[in-house]
Amino acid sequence: MKYILVTGGVISGIGKGIIASSVGTILKSCGLHVTAIKIDPYINIDAGTFSPYEHGEVFVLDDGGEVDLDLGNYERFLDIRLTKDNNLTTGKIYQSVINKERRGDYLGKTVQVVPHITDAIQEWVVKQAKVPVDGDDVEPQICVIELGGTVGDIESMPFIEAFRQFQFKVKKENFCNIHVSLIPQPSATGEQKTKPTQNSVRELRGLGLSPDLIMCRCATTLETSVKEKISMFCHVEPEQVICVHDVSSIYKVPLLLEDQGVVGYFSRRLNMPVENRPRKMLTKWKEMSDRSDRLLEHCSIALVGKYTKFSDSYASVIKALEHSALAISHKLEVKYIDSADLEPATLKEEPVKYHEAWQKLCSADGILVPGGFGVRGTEGKIHAINWARKQKKPFLGVCLGMQLAVCEFARSMLGWEDANSTEFNPESKHPVVIDMPEHNPGQMGGTMRLGKRRTIFKTTNSVLRKLYGDAEYVDERHRHRFEVNPELKSHFEEKGFRFVGQDIEGERMEVIELDDHPYFVGVQYHPEFTSRPIKPSPPYFGLLLAASGKLQSYLQKGCRLSPRDTYSDRSGSSSPDSEISELKMPSISQE
Repeated sequence: MKYILVTGGVISGIGKGIIASSVGTILKSCGLHVTAIKIDPYINIDAGTFSPYEHGEVFVLDDGGEVDLDLGNYERFLDIRLTKDNNLTTGKIYQSVINKERRGDYLGKTVQVVPHITDAIQEWVVKQAKVPVDGDDVEPQICVIELGGTVGDIESMPFIEAFRQFQFKVKKENFCNIHVSLIPQPSATGEQKTKPTQNSVRELRGLGLSPDLIMCRCATTLETSVKEKISMFCHVEPEQVICVHDVSSIYKVPLLLEDQGVVGYFSRRLNMPVENRPRKMLTKWKEMSDRSDRLLEHCSIALVGKYTKFSDSYASVIKALEHSALAISHKLEVKYIDSADLEPATLKEEPVKYHEAWQKLCSADGILVPGGFGVRGTEGKIHAINWARKQKKPFLGVCLGMQLAVCEFARSMLGWEDANSTEFNPESKHPVVIDMPEHNPGQMGGTMRLGKRRTIFKTTNSVLRKLYGDAEYVDERHRHRFEVNPELKSHFEEKGFRFVGQDIEGERMEVIELDDHPYFVGVQYHPEFTSRPIKPSPPYFGLLLAASGKLQSYLQKGCRLSPRDTYSDRSGSSSPDSEISELKMPSISQE
């Protein structure tokens, strides 16, 4: 097993996650099995109770683990399925050590950070690195470990000490360190400054880790003189200084690293037998990044949510929309709308904001209401759903978005004016959305319906079922405390509001569709978590197809797309290049 540790310096949020994912991607394209571990130095056991403004969205795994959004990057880039133990936090480590101490495992000993906490970290990493993630039960050969935060933080010290010891345990040829650092470029002088990187590397060395590769995050390409300066003051060869400048699409990062000889360096440094065959997987990334640069047609989606000030709050949702837009060769424009701005109260207090929000909503090609918690902004979301339904605008509601679509329909079409979720109005006479039986109101962390669950389609003439390739059932990831009230189901279906997907017992409503509407779909699960660049998530793909006016022709062709584009699993590809025609990407030609 080879271990690659990715640390960060100067500032947090520098792009360690994308770089770790990209390193994994280029190694995977060489035919190696790669897994990934994310270490977060905070004391929370998991990310489940965070506000999205803290660390971005909470990503949900198959096993119900609520984890950092970087694990979403690993899953998308490497096309793997991780488990909750791939996200290691200070809280998890301390909890496991304290439990051992209570059981008497350390009888007679003083339990300390060194050696007990540091040993627990190393054991966790070694154990988790061996868990298969590709679905074929093959033990991974390489483990990419990303250490969150910044070198020098008090909270990450035990982890750095653990890896200082670890490098000797596993031997030099099985461990290497990538340090990601910032090269600022003050606008006053316009020159690239290396001092923050020098200080950061010096601090890392002082803690006992020597970087093998220094990846420099900068706005523009690294100048040769700057590269040589970093090489001289940071005690590495110039070829070990890698430039990762800002690019138009994150799909270019693996190609950027590949161009600078990162694979060759790893094969020498870690003594790995890397094949030099033409790498099919990277051909696919090149196709995608070239394609995203060439797009001419636009498609705009209004994202009506309550955490819109911070785009990472909806990271997977945005990625799922991008994957779908790329598949139909459209450039995606996301219009972020704070749902509270659509409410009549805003009209009185801040009329400009109110009208701007409605103008954005009305001019969008499609409307998406994602998941969320809490009552703020829910009425604004209901107004947006009402507009989408009446104006026959393509609409997708995810989790809370689906529940609010049920509330909106009950109010407008069934005449139940106080219809609501018991989450927002426990006194409602028409509780169309209710607590789930297993919900435990006393404890917040990990008490939701989480992880992969099966949804069974109850009818054959469902749009979503066709988009899923006419599947009888789908397995998708959930994260919710409330559900549609199954007792009121018949009232809705009489009016053409159909619950086409339900859980195995038939008690939970999972998918809604509205008759006589181009695309009005709600799903209780979170399809964005399993969307991949080459395999977009069907509910989002349907929204983009409908928003660009291509849904009907797509369905009439039996969910196949025209054969003009090169990489497509839903069209008879006309490309003579077998390397590319094997790559899977639903694509559509310009009709």
